[in-house]
Amino acid sequence: MHQSPLPRRARVPGRTLAAAGAAGLLLSGCASAVSPAADGSSDLRDRVPKAVRKAGVLRIGSYLNYAPVDYKEADGRPAGLDPDLAAAIGKLLGLRIEFVDMPFDRLIPAVQSEDVDLAMSAVIDTTDRQNGIDDAGRTSGPGVDFVDYFFTSTSILVKAGNPERINGLDSLCGHAVAVQKGTVQAEIAIRQAGACSRYDKKLDVHQLADDELALAEVAAGTAVADLNDYPVAQFNTSAVRGGRFELTGDHIQSSPYAITVNKAEPELRTAVAKALDRLIRNGEYDRILERWNLHTGAVSSAVVNGGR
Repeated sequence: MHQSPLPRRARVPGRTLAAAGAAGLLLSGCASAVSPAADGSSDLRDRVPKAVRKAGVLRIGSYLNYAPVDYKEADGRPAGLDPDLAAAIGKLLGLRIEFVDMPFDRLIPAVQSEDVDLAMSAVIDTTDRQNGIDDAGRTSGPGVDFVDYFFTSTSILVKAGNPERINGLDSLCGHAVAVQKGTVQAEIAIRQAGACSRYDKKLDVHQLADDELALAEVAAGTAVADLNDYPVAQFNTSAVRGGRFELTGDHIQSSPYAITVNKAEPELRTAVAKALDRLIRNGEYDRILERWNLHTGAVSSAVVNGGR
């Protein structure tokens, strides 16, 4: 699967948000908000839980440091695929959208504890996350529900010129790889480390707090590669990164990005899924994907808990 270079707007974080889909995003402390539209769809709004409808706002947790999916403009306003899609969902539901920036590994716990209503941050839907299974295979909570909205895959990002001639997961054996902790990429790297050990070629997995640190290790040569979601890996090969990185090997493990919902809120999950389906049918979903040049990951309908 090949995807063309990201459009100019997606390649230059810090530019002013385009009006379409993101109009009204405002900075408010550590959160950003979008005002509800006057033309919210009444049938969809009626599906919103009464408490949320009364509050008039959806608080959405996101790790806003993952361009082009989620990031901050220079003035702090959220930008990217997820903020644009959230704004469109909020418009249909007649709700103000408020993004709350937090570390990625805090997102699912924040949804479970009701600190936020939803999470949208390139969260991949997996059965383990649905069932509350942690990275060690232990049950650590009730899990969450997901509304799938985009298909991605994992890519291997290396230093420009690929000095170690990495061409796939097996070629990582005997080296170190950098990943963001708590991600599907961390799980893939750990599984690969097990495979490498069977050939007596150790793979060191450096699990870091964020992807910027993983990229820094690749740039410094501390790790030979960073495993990342394809849209973000592709972005990191663009001019904004100074041409320091390139992609190598095949795409790995196709998986859905999903909106994360508390299992105790089936009405909210249904309202969000219905709104997403409406956006897919009326063409706004496709327009948002085209804006970020992410059309190859489009889904044909909203699917609940479709991850594996």
